[in-house]
Amino acid sequence: MAIATKKTIKKTTCSTDRATLYAKAVTAGEIAAGPYVRGACLRHIHDLEKAENDPAYPFRYCEKEASGAIRFFEEHLFLNGGQFEGKPFLLLPWQCFVVGSIFGWKRKSDDMRRFRVAYIETPKGSGKSPLAAGIGLKGLVADKEPRAEIYAAATYKDQAMVLFRDSIAFYDQSPELQKRLIASGVGDKRWKLANDKGGFFKVISSEKKGQSGPRPHMVLLDEIHEHRDGTVIEMLRAGFKFRRQPLSFMITNSGHDKTSVCWEYHDIGCQIACELRQNDEFFAYICSLDDEDLVDDSYLSDESLWSKVNPSIDAGIPGYGYIRGQILEAQGMGSKMATVKRLCFCIWTEADNPWISGEIWNPLLDKDFDNSLLESRKCWGALDLSAVNDLTSYTLLFEPIEDDPFWRLKPAFWIPGENLRRKAEIDHVPYDVWVKQGHLFASKGPTISKTEVIKHIHESSLKYDIQGIAFDRDRMADFRELATKAEVEFAYGKWDKEKHQWIFDSQSGIKMMPFGQGPKSMAPAVDKFETFLLNKEIRHDGNPVQTWCMANAVVKDDDEDGYRKISKRKSIGRVDGAVTAVMACGIAEKKEEHTSGMEERAKAGQDVIRSI
Repeated sequence: MAIATKKTIKKTTCSTDRATLYAKAVTAGEIAAGPYVRGACLRHIHDLEKAENDPAYPFRYCEKEASGAIRFFEEHLFLNGGQFEGKPFLLLPWQCFVVGSIFGWKRKSDDMRRFRVAYIETPKGSGKSPLAAGIGLKGLVADKEPRAEIYAAATYKDQAMVLFRDSIAFYDQSPELQKRLIASGVGDKRWKLANDKGGFFKVISSEKKGQSGPRPHMVLLDEIHEHRDGTVIEMLRAGFKFRRQPLSFMITNSGHDKTSVCWEYHDIGCQIACELRQNDEFFAYICSLDDEDLVDDSYLSDESLWSKVNPSIDAGIPGYGYIRGQILEAQGMGSKMATVKRLCFCIWTEADNPWISGEIWNPLLDKDFDNSLLESRKCWGALDLSAVNDLTSYTLLFEPIEDDPFWRLKPAFWIPGENLRRKAEIDHVPYDVWVKQGHLFASKGPTISKTEVIKHIHESSLKYDIQGIAFDRDRMADFRELATKAEVEFAYGKWDKEKHQWIFDSQSGIKMMPFGQGPKSMAPAVDKFETFLLNKEIRHDGNPVQTWCMANAVVKDDDEDGYRKISKRKSIGRVDGAVTAVMACGIAEKKEEHTSGMEERAKAGQDVIRSI
């Protein structure tokens, strides 16, 4: 956002169409831009040619409307925070292109706006949030829409409030907006701006269930890459049928999960911008580097490439010095560098602060290992029972032996079998393929059969020398009762701090060891498993479900002492396979405390498990 005085505003807000000027400068190579921004600009020019030369083309471009929308920002909105406090919101060239395109393109049939969806993906700190807030305010006070409903939306209310606070800051500094709008709430707790014609601008999220009836004129969706699914988007777009020219305006940093709703919009937007897919109602502005810029990470040191993917950098937002500092701080830290690549250079990574990268995990694959060499070999297990319809994971970790110096992971996974294909489509994960390939078990019906899981554990206990199985107490309510019905005996343990050993309620049965899910319990296990990985002391069999879980896993520091755990909330997608691998590693830490129970279990387990 350029800085100027009110006197200079008149000079910069002339009738010249700044959106088209930007498009021409980009396509001429005068402004550096990545492939999808270049594509969007070329699409704009091609559409102008169609509008001029083809009478049947259904759209026209109105320079007056485009310039008027830009003028709204620059004459009525003032920035806030630090060096920008109180400065007019003079749009940068790329912002002019976005605003001009959205408000300038019209349908010939009814003169309503052409674009219904706008997807904006730029690096962190480029000015997306105030841009979205300004568009929302224009939609409320200067769009001639009766009873306009404008929503700042996100998965969580706190995230939606980030964008809405920019709207409040604009309101606080604009006498004109204060004449037209009334704020509900006080100070930082203000939650709605409303006019006297029934229109309003407020926050909405998916946290509150049962919401119904919104009729949005505009929806401003923040940080799409943090949305777990399309719930908020679809809930609000369902109300578009009541409006003449609704707009879903999405802003986001690049994400970390290519099975997410964000990636879906990213992928569609890239195709539309490059005219590989036609959708006349979808506008996309997606920053990215060219493929040749990515070779050997050359972009990290070649600062001439930074403006290509950071459209606000030459205005000091966020500035070359900031990015240099981010790169320097991240050197030698894989997860930190992944964050820098994603937030500063619009490169999609496998996870948000990914704990385990493909460069670490993939070389540890040993697909040709003879699994018969695991029989009678000491191992430790972990069980993560799912909620009703999620993923259940059971992992065994085998200790090294003289002839095989590696720890070995052997996972198993379950999922409900009912509507499996539909679930695969919704989650963008090939569950049905994994089931056919034998990597994932599908229980009949809408829930996972715990009895099937119990049977599998019992059979593995007869085959392998299991020293103990870690489990989360919260998911075990009916586990013991089902095991009894299946005639499978478990011995439940408690750690004796004074004796420094496990005390079990039975001398026979499969030893079950409760394992806390908090950071203090998980942190030592996370550290140990991480050490195994970095030192290449562990091997896995390439189960794609487990690889997917590992790629999704995000490790979070949960308190001031630096205890770390796998964060299911921060992770995108299932992480159950990563959690059970870590839990098994956690109890294997105490392997000197355990004695083999294989022989006694074998004697007690000759009977076939009774089906229920």
